[in-house]
Amino acid sequence: MIASSTAPVRPDPRVPAPDGSAPRRRLWLDFVNTDTAPVVPRGDLLRDFGTLLRWLVDAHVVDDERAGGLARRALLQPAAATATLVDARRVRAALRGLAERGATSSRLRDEAIAEINRVLGRSAGSRRLEQMAPGRFVRVFVPTGDAFAGLMIPIVESAADSLVLDELGRVRRCADPRCARVFLDTSRNGTRRWCDMGTCGNRAKAARHRARQRDVGATAPDVDDETR
Repeated sequence: MIASSTAPVRPDPRVPAPDGSAPRRRLWLDFVNTDTAPVVPRGDLLRDFGTLLRWLVDAHVVDDERAGGLARRALLQPAAATATLVDARRVRAALRGLAERGATSSRLRDEAIAEINRVLGRSAGSRRLEQMAPGRFVRVFVPTGDAFAGLMIPIVESAADSLVLDELGRVRRCADPRCARVFLDTSRNGTRRWCDMGTCGNRAKAARHRARQRDVGATAPDVDDETR
């Protein structure tokens, strides 16, 4: 379905910028980042089918028209909507393993590949090219039959693209132990450590500064001792 031309068009981080540069984010990594439970208890952003659907809209996986139809179907088929949410979390868990340790663990990589192939193999439908804004296009999967089928297709295809492009060596978990976010390191030398320099990076910088200040205070001579 093509989004209405009167609806506001959100920038899509998955498509090249107007200057032709490569996209810096990956859909599957953004999906993994909906789960902050590894560091924040009950920190799952996908609390129910409604929040899953809202995330899919914001990520340009489905448009507002299809989302409205799915929301109405979820009211009529709550068990199917709940099963879709459970399945989405299952996919996400496999993709987190792939993001965090897939480059070094063949077991986790094989488990993620099996999950990707399970999702790719279970849904019937067609793929289309849709225009999101002048000069911007995205590929979409339009399922046939089950209304909830295919929602994870674009996400696992994004992960498959990263495997095909041999990007796992550049996928990192944020170095801040209080952050569970993963990201694609697109820096030239491949040494990026933080998911975002403005938040986690600045916190680390501030922590280093405080540590240096404590060290200076600990080694500074006592003024009273010097004047005795």
